[in-house]
Amino acid sequence: MAKLTLEQAQIIVTKTLEKGHEMGLNPLTVAVVDDGGSLKAFGREDGPGAALRPQIATGKAYGAVGMGISSRKIGDIVLDRPHFGVALAAASDGRLVPVPGGVIIKNGDEIVGAVGVSGDSSDNDETAGVAGIEAAGLTAAV
Repeated sequence: MAKLTLEQAQIIVTKTLEKGHEMGLNPLTVAVVDDGGSLKAFGREDGPGAALRPQIATGKAYGAVGMGISSRKIGDIVLDRPHFGVALAAASDGRLVPVPGGVIIKNGDEIVGAVGVSGDSSDNDETAGVAGIEAAGLTAAV
């Protein structure tokens, strides 16, 4: 059974932030969680940003790994089934953030964690997170 290593998680944070710089994004906050939803690595850039960025980034990652699908797909489901979204919010103690930017991390076919990114548009957050995952030699599932 493959596990997400601390080294891989730190690479994901570093490379996600680098991709944000390359794209000219606002300062990013990046949270990497393992397959059980526990925080493995975290980074928050200097500069302006909303006080809730850490919780948003972590919520995107936590929701993705908790459901086994990206936060983008969770958001799509919630739009079609709002009552299910309410149930997810309750079941996760409000920790789930159902917008793009939470990306599943796979090693082969196995889910080993997720990255959550917050700070720019949700689409840009997602793009930066995918780059971080790929730089760590893992597979991103959006």
